[in-house]
Amino acid sequence: MTPTLPDSLGAACRAVLLAADPMTKVRLARATARAWRRGQLAHRCDVAMPDEPARPARPELLPANRMPKRGRGGSERGRLALLHALAHIEFAAIDLAFDAAGRFGGDFPRRFADDWIGVGADEAMHFAVLERRLRALGSSYGALPAHAGLWEAAAATAHDAAARMAVVPMVLEARGLDVTPETVARVRSGGDETSARILQRIYTDEIRHVGIGAKWFGYLCAAADIVPASHWQMLVRRHFRGAIKPPFNDSARAAAGLTRDFYMPLVPLTSVGSQDQR
Repeated sequence: MTPTLPDSLGAACRAVLLAADPMTKVRLARATARAWRRGQLAHRCDVAMPDEPARPARPELLPANRMPKRGRGGSERGRLALLHALAHIEFAAIDLAFDAAGRFGGDFPRRFADDWIGVGADEAMHFAVLERRLRALGSSYGALPAHAGLWEAAAATAHDAAARMAVVPMVLEARGLDVTPETVARVRSGGDETSARILQRIYTDEIRHVGIGAKWFGYLCAAADIVPASHWQMLVRRHFRGAIKPPFNDSARAAAGLTRDFYMPLVPLTSVGSQDQR
């Protein structure tokens, strides 16, 4: 059944964020994307986005330092833990995309919301496919604990669209471009071709998502007559708590518009040296 939606972009995005049940969130995300494409939602961001999205009772959310080690995905147990962790990332990514559209969309041309609503629909599809794969393997989303910190980057950049573009797609999603090809190869070598194809599809979509973030970051820099790479570095230093470290998938990053002059100045010299010795 198609959910009943509010009549504005902001209110519809807020409804997605406030849906705690995973499949309800997926249905609302898809319905919002359809309604937006059909012109059924007014281009108004007239309601505040929540400080935090709603979450289901499970999975149990743990700090990163309390998360159990999941292995490398070679064993059946390790593969289930890997797929569960990725499903949790995609679940959080639904909220990140709709929050970007609903929080900042009123300050941009309509095509900004076109892009981020489309990203949110992709993330909903990714989550649904991973959840279906988990069930086919005898598990489900919520069966294992998950990382509690995925919303931290959204909270840290809620006040600044440039900071949001810099940190969420251009740091967090870009890291997925670095690690996914090796993950696909491991899963495939373990004999799980179905899961490998799912992860390859997600990887292809994420290159485009990083590119959307880089495009709108560039748009903001051009409007303010700011040099993009140095401004990105300043925002990442200010708002991202982690480290920018190799190995990097330079070709995928470049395809998304994230070239080495952005991220290499933030890499510690010891990390550069260790990468050169690989």
